[in-house]
Amino acid sequence: MTMDSNATSSIVRLNIGGYEFLTTVDTLTHREPQSMLAAMFSGRHTVYKDPEKGYVFVDRDGMHFRHILNWLRDGVAPISNLSDLECSELLQEAEYYQLLGLVDRINEVLNKKKKDEQMDTDLTRADIIKYCIKRSRNFCLRGVNLSGLDLSKMNLMSFNLSHACLKNVILSGAYLEGANLEGANLEGANLKGASLRQANLKGANLKGAKLQGADIRDVRHLEDAELDGANLVGAIR
Repeated sequence: MTMDSNATSSIVRLNIGGYEFLTTVDTLTHREPQSMLAAMFSGRHTVYKDPEKGYVFVDRDGMHFRHILNWLRDGVAPISNLSDLECSELLQEAEYYQLLGLVDRINEVLNKKKKDEQMDTDLTRADIIKYCIKRSRNFCLRGVNLSGLDLSKMNLMSFNLSHACLKNVILSGAYLEGANLEGANLEGANLKGASLRQANLKGANLKGAKLQGADIRDVRHLEDAELDGANLVGAIR
């Protein structure tokens, strides 16, 4: 069986950071016509191919590109099944390729996740403020769910937050010196400019956490924390 010349010419071979994909011009240009991919394969621009295999190389991380292709093909992507870190990575790629529909969909899912997490929290910011006023040192909030809360600029010095759920919590500028965060889930947390001096991070999950400008001098067990995708630019060590 042979393919006609029009069908053959519409096939596109892509090499995205070492991951190889086979798709069509129609897939790349139809659903998101204002995207960078649509512009690349609109016929208005010269696209350079590998002379041996005919692949078009794009210097991006190809790990999530299959989700991008599925979005372009069917208008669906399994965003709800992805971790927060994976969603963040996919969002970064969607923004790069200027896939505005996919960007809106990812943000919609992330916002819903954040609202759901806030509804499930054990305490509110007001509750934490009351504890801060009344507490003695080493106040214990072990294992509580505070995910998604805005705890920015709060004084949580020496708090026991071991094994607490602090996913996507906002702790920018917070004072966490000497806090016990052993085993805490801080995935996606915003810790920009926070003071974590002498805090215990043994076994803490800091995947995708934002630690720009944070003071992490004398942090205990930092080497035992999960830091995949964490941003430590400008952190004080």
